[in-house]
Amino acid sequence: MNFDYFKVFDFTGKTIVITGGAGVLCSQMARSLFACGADVIILDFNGDAAEELADQMRTGHGNGKVRAIQCDVLDLQSVQGAVERVLAEFGKIDALINGAGGNKPEATTSELRSFFDLPIDAIQWVFDLNLIGTIIPSQIIAKQMAEKRAGVILNISSMNAFRPLTRIPAYSSAKAGISNFTQWLAVHLAQEYSPLIRVNAIAPGFFLTEQNRFLLTDEGTGALTDRGKKIIDHTPMRRFGLPEDLIGTTLWLLSPASEFVTGVVIPIDGGFSAFSGV
Repeated sequence: MNFDYFKVFDFTGKTIVITGGAGVLCSQMARSLFACGADVIILDFNGDAAEELADQMRTGHGNGKVRAIQCDVLDLQSVQGAVERVLAEFGKIDALINGAGGNKPEATTSELRSFFDLPIDAIQWVFDLNLIGTIIPSQIIAKQMAEKRAGVILNISSMNAFRPLTRIPAYSSAKAGISNFTQWLAVHLAQEYSPLIRVNAIAPGFFLTEQNRFLLTDEGTGALTDRGKKIIDHTPMRRFGLPEDLIGTTLWLLSPASEFVTGVVIPIDGGFSAFSGV
């Protein structure tokens, strides 16, 4: 290996694009990479939120540049336009984090809505946002990586991809698709273009975000719901994840320290996947 172990997480000079970059989890990734010297481009459907995050980052610690670009990951032309802006300014893209995703109540079963009554358009929305919203940026940016024969893609799967959870069939199916796509793309890019292009994924366990808060905590009191209690009871570390819990694995998978790692999906779940319940 030809890298300096003491500088392995120094991303100075690296250009990293993050879709869904203004979200709860990805905003922490953006801040951490910026603090490590990277030039960070925040792509988000909510352009105001992306710009607000970029302004906050500029006043913090970091030697790189940060840019916010409004972008719809389901619109090929929108993504292509954003990538062209990045390449015009920075000349290259070294890494892509596919962070855009989410769930919605209408695609979730409940006492009031059975599986048989889930609107197809709600299921399609969740499936498209998570899986198609990962494939489109990967198509466009991996093409640039193929031309320079190097790069890293990091997808965001979920523990739901390993074992589907009750009530969220669309989200679980979409995340399972992301895990499968991660493995497929890793093999395809390494075999057809360059072994220096790597594709991996992280699979967060239970993190309180806007898309699952209504399932895990009571809206009025903030107390754990029965579902939230079950999750904590089956998480050996006895807590939900915090956004910063993703950082170590993210930095590792984007850095030369993992240069022989591709096609893997790493759980970050407080031991949930290891616990049998007894």
